[in-house]
Parts: sequence; structure tokens; C-alpha cells
Amino acid sequence: MQLQHIDLGKLKDAAVNMRHGKTVPDISDILPSIKTRGVLVPLLVRPNGDGESFEIVAGRRRYFAAKSVAADGGTVEPLPCAIMEPGDDAAALEASMLENLARLDPDEMTQYETFVRLTEAGKSLADIAATFGITELMVKRRLALGELLPKIRAAYRNEDIDAETIRHLTMASKRQQRDWLKLFADPEQYAPRGYQLKQWLFGGQQIATEVALFPLETYKGQIVSDLFGEKGYFADADRFWALQNAAIAAKRDALLEDGWTEVEICETGQRFSIWEYEKTPKKDGGRVYITVSHRGEVEVHEGWLTAKEAKAKRRAKEAADDPDTDGKPVRPELTNPAQNYLELHRHAAVRHALFSHPGAALRLMVAHAIGGSALWQTKPDPQTTRKEEIAESVAKSKAEAAFAAERKAVLELLGLPVHGHSVVRSNGDDYRVAELFAALLKLSDKDVMRVLAFVMAETLEAGTGVVEALGTQLKVDMTDYWEPDDAFFDLLRDKAAVNAMLRHIRGKAVADANVTATTKVQKKIVRDFISGEGRKKVEGWLPHYMAFPFKAYTKGGGGRLSDNTARIKSLVS
Repeated sequence: MQLQHIDLGKLKDAAVNMRHGKTVPDISDILPSIKTRGVLVPLLVRPNGDGESFEIVAGRRRYFAAKSVAADGGTVEPLPCAIMEPGDDAAALEASMLENLARLDPDEMTQYETFVRLTEAGKSLADIAATFGITELMVKRRLALGELLPKIRAAYRNEDIDAETIRHLTMASKRQQRDWLKLFADPEQYAPRGYQLKQWLFGGQQIATEVALFPLETYKGQIVSDLFGEKGYFADADRFWALQNAAIAAKRDALLEDGWTEVEICETGQRFSIWEYEKTPKKDGGRVYITVSHRGEVEVHEGWLTAKEAKAKRRAKEAADDPDTDGKPVRPELTNPAQNYLELHRHAAVRHALFSHPGAALRLMVAHAIGGSALWQTKPDPQTTRKEEIAESVAKSKAEAAFAAERKAVLELLGLPVHGHSVVRSNGDDYRVAELFAALLKLSDKDVMRVLAFVMAETLEAGTGVVEALGTQLKVDMTDYWEPDDAFFDLLRDKAAVNAMLRHIRGKAVADANVTATTKVQKKIVRDFISGEGRKKVEGWLPHYMAFPFKAYTKGGGGRLSDNTARIKSLVS
């Protein structure tokens, strides 16, 4: 029997399991523990015939509980498994594991203390793992708790901190742990957890060792290890990038030696948008693009040309295949100054003619807003936020769902791939604009106005006075789009404002009666009035913050939201 951790995707229910083929088992009793602590008791598995996966002989409920956590978006580490070997008796192995585990205290902090005593007595990790029938990684995870300050360990023992947060805290310095504890102990502050904690520790840019193109032994800086997940991160970003850039340059040189005529290294963070390029083989002049993310990830895209270049090559090939030519490049009959003279006069005539054709001008304007040109640069609002819960709240909103549906419909109207993340795809390609213009000419005025409305909406910058002016002018009723959620209340910190909100929803008497209560308690009362839990439900309530025009609850105002409202107040009636 071997003990090791196996990815969830490589496990499946075995046909020999007596419960195989039945409905998903009831996991309600073990799910909370697995969400908090992960799977502790090893599953009993055996290799599948394909050599890539494993069948579960025992531990079916633990497996389905882990799948449930993953389905809900939780982080699931590889599961501890005992791998059966030919001749092993499943019942005997399972009984042995359960007997060994019965000797191990279920509390993880007590396990840590036990393992420390054993290591001090000279026991190796393998010895401890064999004694209790668990994997060496599980022993390492418990010993990793020793990297934490006592107060953090106590909070984990009391289940005030989840397993993912603890895993990231093992990578924190003692100073960072103390700073985090201050936030954790202050009810008015937010202590980052889970993935947000990881961003907090590394300043938003974590560079994992797995992305390095260079041998790790050439890096002379510190590598911060995730002792739970056995993952490493570069502590010195400058040293990493010096080595990574040298490796990227070497990769470029190797590709050139391999026969590629051109290798373009994109700026860090620049994405390779496949719809802006055409696949072109090496023999036809295709080039290589190397993209590098801010996290150091490198991708090599072999055999591509920009759509404009690919079209130009096709036109050149068509000219070469023309029987009226000898296949050699033909010198234009017009000099560059002559071409410039004709271009300017034709431009002057066409733009004057445009005055008499507003329908064509409308369509051309929409085409430029989508495709861009040397004089037009448009892009969709990125809807950026540093808080994961805000992004999740917006993504689940009614307005965002309706916007996504309209995006798909508009892309279909234009004959563009419906899987695109945006309609606006400005790359300054005049041929692209001409294609869009031709597509828009085939649409009715009603459909063109529909496309125009969407393009304006997609390029409307968030957090501006324009949004405030538009919402006020259109009399947008936010009750049609928004409902109070956890993210909204978690972001409210001002006690006076929350008390004023309580007064808004239920009156002065209730607000005054709770004026000395904590912000948390007052927010709970507001939520109870919204839900009707223990209090008379208030239907259709909308905080001042969400109404148009925007209104703050105190003289302190709402920052730039109040500023925007003040600036456009005289402009919008």
C-alpha cells in the first residue's frame, strides 16, 4: 500500500463499490468539516486500467463532499489516498487505516503538538506518517502550523479561520502575521482571507516558481514556500524578471534559429487576442508572438500574422497568380506625392457628401466605435475592482445578465463570433472598419440604433459624472436591477451613516434607540427589516446610495459619487 495525494479529477467511483451507481450520498454531516479542514481520512483507491486515474474502493462520501466544495467554487487540495496493490485486501486495509487514525487526536492543533514532540524525539516525517497511516504531506501540513503566531493558531483551533486562509498565512512573515492579526481583532476592519489574503501578502503580484523558464538553482533570492500546498513563490521580483527575461530572449533566439523569420516579444501584460490575427504557417511568412503576464507566465504563439497583413499577402498572391502579370511586384504608376494629392481631394469630396447621407454617417460612426482607426480609439469599460466579493456581486446582478444577453444578440447582428468578451474591438484596422460598415449597411435603422446603444453602453466609463447624469436623465429605478447583498453591507463602515440608513428604513425612533449599538448590530437590524426576519418587512426599500441622483447619508458625503452629483446637478433637470 502506498500513501499519496491525488487530484480530484483523477478519482472516480469504482464499480466494485457497493454503492456504485446509486444517487449521490447524503454528505450533510461531513460537508461542513471538509469545507473547513479538507479531507483528513485517506480514501482507499486502486489504479484504473488507463493508468491515469484511480477508482475509489472506500471513501465515496468524502469524495462527493470534496466535489461539492469544488462545485461551489471552493479550493480543493489533492485528496489523501491509500493506493491498493495487487493482492491487497480492501477490508483489511481500511480497518488498518481506521485503527491508526483512531490513535490520532482529531484536533489539528493537538496533532501539530504531537508531531512536534515526535520530531524532537528523533522521528522522521516518514516514521510519523507510517505510525498514523497518513501521508507525509499531511504531517508537513500540521508541522507548518508552527510557523504561525500562537493567537492565529488559537483562532484556527476555534474554527474562526478557514483552512485556505491558514495555508496562506504560513507564507507570511511574523510582521505580516502581526499586521493581519490587528485587522482580524478589529471589528471595524476587514482581515483579508483566502485568495484575497494571498494578494495582500504579495502586493497583488504572486510569481510562482512553476512559471520560471530558467533553472531554479540560478535564482539567488529567497523562495517563499507554501508549506501546505508545497508551492513556491519568488520573494525578489527584480531577480526573477532579470532571469526570466534572459530566458525569454534565449527562447526568441532559438525560434529564429529554427527558421522563423520574425519573433515578436509583446509588452508585459499585453494579451494575444486571437480574433485580431490569422493563422499563417512558417513558410508563408507567419511570425511568432511571445506574451508574458504580470505573474511571469510565458506563452508562445507560433505561426500568426495580423489580419491586415494576412489580407495584404492574399492580395499580393492573387496579383501574382493573375495571368496578366508575370508574378513579379509591379511598381505603382503614381508617385507617393501624387497618391497623397489624390487621397486628400477624394477625402474632401467624400466627407462633404456625408452631410447629405446621415444614415451612412451613423453606420460609419458605429463601425469606427467598434473597430477603431488612427483617429478613433475606443475600449469597453473594464469594470475593475480589487475586491473579489464586489466582482462576484456585479457578475450575479440582473443588469449584468441582461447586458451579456444583449452582447450576444448584437454580435450575431454584426456577424461576429458570439463567444467574444466584448463588441468593441478597436485595433485601428481600416479594413476591419470597412467590413463593419458593410455589415451595418445591411441592417435596418432600428437594428443600427440597437448596436449603437450597446456600443455606447459598453464604452461608458464607470464612476463618472456621465453615468450620474445619464441615470438621472433616464430616471433609472435601481429596484429593477439591484437587491441588497452581503458585499454591500460588508463594505459599509461609517457608523453614523449606518444609523442614518436605519432611520431611513424604519424611522427616527428605531434609529435613536440603537444609536449606541455597534455598526455590525445596526447593519443587522437594517437587514432584518429588508428580509422580515423578526421584524416587519419593508418592501421595495432602496438606500439613498443606489438612487438617482446619488445622495449621501451624512455631511461627510460619498466621496467622488457626491462630487459627480454636484457637478452635473445644474446640467440635468
